[in-house]
Amino acid sequence: MLTTRFVDGAPNWIDLATSDLDGALSFYGALFDWRFQSAGPDAGGYGFLQLDGRTVAGAMQSGADQGPPAWTVYFRSEDAAATARTAEEAHGRVVVQPMDVMGQGHMAVLTDQAGVPFGIWQPGRTKGVDVANEPGALCWVELYTPDVAASAAFYSRTLGLETSAVPFPGGTYTCVNPGGAGEDAMFGGMVPLAPDTSDDSPYWLPYFEVGDTDVVVARAQELGGTVRMPASTVEGVGRMARLADPYGARFAVIKSASGQG
Repeated sequence: MLTTRFVDGAPNWIDLATSDLDGALSFYGALFDWRFQSAGPDAGGYGFLQLDGRTVAGAMQSGADQGPPAWTVYFRSEDAAATARTAEEAHGRVVVQPMDVMGQGHMAVLTDQAGVPFGIWQPGRTKGVDVANEPGALCWVELYTPDVAASAAFYSRTLGLETSAVPFPGGTYTCVNPGGAGEDAMFGGMVPLAPDTSDDSPYWLPYFEVGDTDVVVARAQELGGTVRMPASTVEGVGRMARLADPYGARFAVIKSASGQG
């Protein structure tokens, strides 16, 4: 389970880079009731998406040279610089060098061996998001990758993550948890990226918990979003759908079977 009791290797932050910040804030505000709080005049327009005063994510305007709109998942590290070096040794790449963020922590943006962007957050005054695994907040992350075994090896070396095979309708699902933390600390999975799907490149996909998946999917469409996978129910897991906002950033929603919503 993804919680705010962060341990090394677990997701502890997420943010949105978008070509239209005002439009994205309108979309997510109507969909999840998030409100935007600026990080201040020195933050370059970066700010926090908040639910009832608790931060669930960050958001910023991105330029055309910074790639398409996307969500980035950040993982906790005690030493962002060391993690960046290890990622390079494991055939990843450093996109944004480790840097101090106004004393709040140190961050870096990397890519894995398949070119998938992800972030590192070394906590300072800010440990991570304020809420997780509740309606309107991050509850799961999924890596879509052409080679699950190679990705598992990369993230094991870089972040110390462990994987395990879990029986799933139609086969098995590769679950991910921080090293040594056990199955109760599972926070995500790895999914083979089939060449005949609409996904044109590997990526990390964030899931947000919701109270009613079908209602959220319908609302997302009304707001200009796109349904990438219609709502479907997986017994014992929940009812989920994969979406994209009006600017193309991909995310998923789920009403978990465990009843968070």
